[in-house]
Amino acid sequence: MSALIGPLLRLAVASTAARTMRNATADVALRLVLAVGAVLAAAVGVLCFSYAGLTLLQRHLDPAASWGVVGGLYAGTGLVLYLAATRRRRT
Repeated sequence: MSALIGPLLRLAVASTAARTMRNATADVALRLVLAVGAVLAAAVGVLCFSYAGLTLLQRHLDPAASWGVVGGLYAGTGLVLYLAATRRRRT
């Protein structure tokens, strides 16, 4: 009798492990798709807000000055993000 139960238990454990692995793979794939979607949404949002700000600035300033203001804003934001990302290494 135990010769029959042993292989059945191994089969049940193997199928459970495979199901867990499939669920984990599906979860990782879903998280990856959500992350890519979030990055794309953020990029589109940055471009749209930049264009809107540039349009508003060009009403009051010449085009070169408004591009300078937008570029300075991006430079400042980049510096702040760089300092935040490397803070752990600097301390």
